[in-house]
Amino acid sequence: MKRIFSLLVPDALILIGADALITLPALRGTATGLATVFPFTVLAAALLLGWRFNRSRLIFAIALLALTEYVLLNAPPLGTPRERVFFHALTFLLPINLALVALLPERGTLTAAGLLRWILLAVQVVIVAFLAKAFTDQSLKFLSTRVLPARWFAWTPVHQPAIIAFLAIGVLLVMAWLREPQSPVRGYFYALVAALAALSWPPEGPGQEIWLATAGLILVIAVIEASYLMAYRDGLTELPGRRALNEALPRLSGQFTVAMVDVDHFKRFNDTYGHDAGDHVLRLVAARLAQGAGGATAYRYGGEEFALVFPGKGAEECLPHLEELRVTVETSRFTMRRRFRPRTKLKVDKGRKTRLQITITVSIGVAERNHRNTSPDQVVLAADKALYRAKEAGRNRVST
Repeated sequence: MKRIFSLLVPDALILIGADALITLPALRGTATGLATVFPFTVLAAALLLGWRFNRSRLIFAIALLALTEYVLLNAPPLGTPRERVFFHALTFLLPINLALVALLPERGTLTAAGLLRWILLAVQVVIVAFLAKAFTDQSLKFLSTRVLPARWFAWTPVHQPAIIAFLAIGVLLVMAWLREPQSPVRGYFYALVAALAALSWPPEGPGQEIWLATAGLILVIAVIEASYLMAYRDGLTELPGRRALNEALPRLSGQFTVAMVDVDHFKRFNDTYGHDAGDHVLRLVAARLAQGAGGATAYRYGGEEFALVFPGKGAEECLPHLEELRVTVETSRFTMRRRFRPRTKLKVDKGRKTRLQITITVSIGVAERNHRNTSPDQVVLAADKALYRAKEAGRNRVST
């Protein structure tokens, strides 16, 4: 349930709020007033964040949304044939351009790659203007091609080729989002939904402006959220990082326990199998720690070292959970994939074509907040010393 909730917040709530703002009669006056300042506020915020944090994708996306609003104001779907070409060409090209912005890496706004993207956008405008003037009827015929029953799309002036483009790009963004949950692609998916709502909304009233500004707001929030994750969450293991730990500990009141967890002989493992295999092992160990045995919160402390925090519990109360965790890691069989071959040949029985399985163990040092260790830093230092004792005693054990 928590996983599903994290996929919907805050983006889905923003979409619901925008819809309520536009459709509820009691909020209609508020929406009209907001439409005069909301788009400009979002534009300013996007440009400021894009410049300050060097997020060229945000700037390009906002430029696309600004161009969309310009076309909606000057080329309505029921206007002259030339205006209809502009509108339907926009609806077809917008999701494609948003996908390119979302999926291509950051390359700067005024760099060679950035200038190339601006040129590509300008070329599209020139081509659409040329087609609207020289091949108006042919362009409209192509952009209004029907492959499905028209009644299915009676709710929107957007023609079927553009609807298909929106659906295909939406699926592509969801796939990219699921492959890399921490990426800002999620924001582009929800912005795509808001953009389709803007293109489908009646031109009367502030609906189109509100929806497009909402799309920009979602992208701004996505950049802020991505910056937060970069600062506070470890990209390899997806656990909260050391900075998150340093901020979480002072907020704890009363008793708490910290356990420092270290993967045994990790350097030797890296030297044998390579850093990619080492990263794979760290992710597997992190997945065990993230299960939160005994109500603990897991953190990536650095390197092969992790931290577990038990709020409101003493060390004695945590020891059974930590011992169970140690045994779980030791008894788990980590299967090495073919791409993680050892750098030196290992002796294996001929004729056996089984994948190599390895055993990983961890050493754990535990300390609680008490009269000797009153500050969070002292508790962490005491847990680190206990970890050193566990390693000195032979590793694969829990020490206090």
